[in-house]
Amino acid sequence: MAKDAAVSVNRRSDIISAAIEVFAEIGYFRATTAQVAERANISQPYIFRFFKSKEALLLTALEVSWTRVIDSFRMVVQTATPDQLENELTEAYEEILKSHKNEILLQMQAQTIQEEVIRQAMHKGFTEVRDMVLEAFTAAGSANPKQRTLVFLAIGMLCNISTSLDMPELMDR
Repeated sequence: MAKDAAVSVNRRSDIISAAIEVFAEIGYFRATTAQVAERANISQPYIFRFFKSKEALLLTALEVSWTRVIDSFRMVVQTATPDQLENELTEAYEEILKSHKNEILLQMQAQTIQEEVIRQAMHKGFTEVRDMVLEAFTAAGSANPKQRTLVFLAIGMLCNISTSLDMPELMDR
């Protein structure tokens, strides 16, 4: 890869990371591309070399966050034994919450955005996660895999709320 291309890829990644942080901290609607640029240590116009709009930047940030969850779950599904599947999926998600909290906070905010393109991105991410977990529970021979998937996803949402509100007691088992 040429040096300019590598710099370009790194800058794009820096912008996405900065956007995730800014959007998670102050909200998508209150955030500006100027704030994202400042966080990424670039000029605001430079953002628009990579993203045609703030919405396009949000969509890319959401894609990054969903990809992280999906890839993490995929690794678990490929390696976990049937009796450890749910526990390892939970651990994988808890690790994402610890290491990439802002991505999950961004997803939580995006759930409330009514723009159709954002709703579609969230729908796609949730559907992919749900389908993967359901298929994994089914393949593992879990009793009532649909119910188990529903409960697993509900607990994940509760983990999100617990993290967002800094209320670990919500997750006391």
